[in-house]
Amino acid sequence: MAARVLLRWSLAGASAVPRLPPGGGLALRGLVSSASRPREDSWLKSLFVRKVDPRKDAHSNLLAKRETSSLYKLQIHNVKPECLDAYNKLCQEVLPKIHEEKHYPCALVGTWNTWYGEQDQAVHLWRYEGGYPALNEVMSKLRQNKEFTEFRKERGNMLLSRKNQLLLEFSFWNEPVPREGPNIYELRSYQLRPGTMIEWGNYWARAIRFRQDNNEAVGGFFSQIGQLYMVHHLWAYKDLQTREDIRNAAWHKPGWDELVYYTVPLIQEMESRIMIPLKISPLQ
Repeated sequence: MAARVLLRWSLAGASAVPRLPPGGGLALRGLVSSASRPREDSWLKSLFVRKVDPRKDAHSNLLAKRETSSLYKLQIHNVKPECLDAYNKLCQEVLPKIHEEKHYPCALVGTWNTWYGEQDQAVHLWRYEGGYPALNEVMSKLRQNKEFTEFRKERGNMLLSRKNQLLLEFSFWNEPVPREGPNIYELRSYQLRPGTMIEWGNYWARAIRFRQDNNEAVGGFFSQIGQLYMVHHLWAYKDLQTREDIRNAAWHKPGWDELVYYTVPLIQEMESRIMIPLKISPLQ
């Protein structure tokens, strides 16, 4: 009988989870905290902590910022090793001139080289204020821009491969705004199991509160086009030792370990890049 009830709960989702009886929440919390309690009870508890009801709506409508309609593009370029200096110089010469034009509804959020992670790599993050119409407008205008056309042709000769993703912001993350340096940046990328984005968002809506003390949280995004069920968290640190200290300090805050415990099973793959901003990057 109990097995049939659990099956109905798991198939129905958060909207079908029954209420706990009086005192049930405290009893369950005590059981889960026991080191000897099986993992199944921890999974059962996770049914009761969801904050967003998926209903029949796309997760992009439930998790993204509603007060803005910004769309982000993440570009990752793998550069020929012998061309990285020339690539950086070209980007620093051309990109500011193109995107300082007021009639382009987009802005460069940040541009970096990967320091630790995949080598000879450039990462660019753009914001399109106005969503997909703004993206289409910018692309149409850039196709008519001869300087940009020549730039893309010259840049293309320096690349081994390139890819991009279109992203939305999580509603509970900080807005990525320019900051002074010097800083190093960490881009942590998570490939989630399909169907788990709502659950991830519910947990991180609470987890982000543990990571605000040192102003290290820059932005959080999830993919819409490109590799799907991808989450990107962008962090800023003074240096690698500061990163280590801040991350270790989070484990001493009550509740952080529990949130990590529940989010790890949602991940299929994860990657960390430590990045150095170029001189033209608004995020320094």
